[in-house]
Amino acid sequence: MRKNDSRHYGCLGVGVGPANLSLASLLYGDETIASLFLEQKESFTWHDGQQLPGTTLQVSMLKDLVSLADPTNRFSFLSYLHSQGKIYHFINAQFDAMPRHEYRNYLRWASERNENIVFNEKVLSVDFDDTFVVETDRRTLTADNISVGIGTSPCVPAVAPAPLSDDQFHVSDILDKGRNLGGKRVCVVGGGQSGAEVFLDLISRPKAERPRRVSWVSRRRNYFPMDDSPFVNDFYMPSYSDYFAQLDRATREQLNTQHVLTSDGISEATLREVYQQVYVQNFVEGNRDLVALYPGHEVTRVERGTVGDWSMEMRSGDHPGTATRFDTDVIVWATGFRPATPTFLEPLAHRLEREGGEYRIDDSFAVRWDGPATHRIFVHNAAQQQRGLADRNLSLVAWRSQRIADRMRGVRTDEQTESFIDWAPKSHPSESAQGVRG
Repeated sequence: MRKNDSRHYGCLGVGVGPANLSLASLLYGDETIASLFLEQKESFTWHDGQQLPGTTLQVSMLKDLVSLADPTNRFSFLSYLHSQGKIYHFINAQFDAMPRHEYRNYLRWASERNENIVFNEKVLSVDFDDTFVVETDRRTLTADNISVGIGTSPCVPAVAPAPLSDDQFHVSDILDKGRNLGGKRVCVVGGGQSGAEVFLDLISRPKAERPRRVSWVSRRRNYFPMDDSPFVNDFYMPSYSDYFAQLDRATREQLNTQHVLTSDGISEATLREVYQQVYVQNFVEGNRDLVALYPGHEVTRVERGTVGDWSMEMRSGDHPGTATRFDTDVIVWATGFRPATPTFLEPLAHRLEREGGEYRIDDSFAVRWDGPATHRIFVHNAAQQQRGLADRNLSLVAWRSQRIADRMRGVRTDEQTESFIDWAPKSHPSESAQGVRG
């Protein structure tokens, strides 16, 4: 039965992924801001359907929920290791990159130790009547601020036949639907990290479980590595996020396109493993028919074949007048994610400003609206057009949460030192103006 919750909250979060989990961790123990974070799932999950063996995180372990905002916070990754009694073992393991499954375990640990997080409760609507009124499938709540962190949903191209099924599915379901592929023809579509990981997993399986043929299609002209070099990583600093937000929309769009491989490329370690495995299959095992690589191609048609398989058509970026056709039994769409739609905000939709496909936000990630400035709706992972590629990346999760928490507290935490790079033009005194000392 639904009921009214008499307690009023300073912050009510919708969704418990890494973003809102970070904010919940930073607000934990703050007696001035009563907080509650609601998640409709029964327990914490984070890309559980694609946690393939051996996959690793593409960011530093220091970029956890809290450390870059509050290194002393009890929900840091180091606190997790220490509480589990394995901090020395982690150090001795000398991981080049953190196992992704271990990062998921850390996030779950943090969610289970925060009493302000409630699972198995779905938010139905958010409205405003002097304060935010939140209807869930259990109760009615009120809050001064709303924090939206509902994450992303799988994205497939328009050419993908609807609905998805057991033999053509998104990469987020690979663990469940990719089990029994031995002897089948499989096509992986998508040239990012997820596509590379699935392709590597398929061609590395034991012979009895390995597909008969694995094709890998990407619109990019090659299987490009992620640029993880030092100066490029300055794109993932707070100072650049603030700089980026001040640029005009056309420039922001151009920069996101130009720099996409700083976020959506393939780790060099994964590419090396893929190439080595292709070498082994071709030249050591003599299995030359296993792999087909199609970079620079776009899937333009998918339809059922005459024997229940899939007939696929591709066009090459270099030869747009010709088409390549082949048949496959299974398609894996490794074609990314898009921000999930917060349907619970529909009662307020006419009051919230938009910029393109996003809510227009201010410098504290609060949606601009016609309501009172003392009540705000904060959004996570939903402003890439306004805040750059880092908005959906784990790099700035703790910083963004700190800025949101600061806004609610009415303070501004001292920022870290800015980038070495002067992003914006600055005036410098000329040599002639300074004079020349004799």
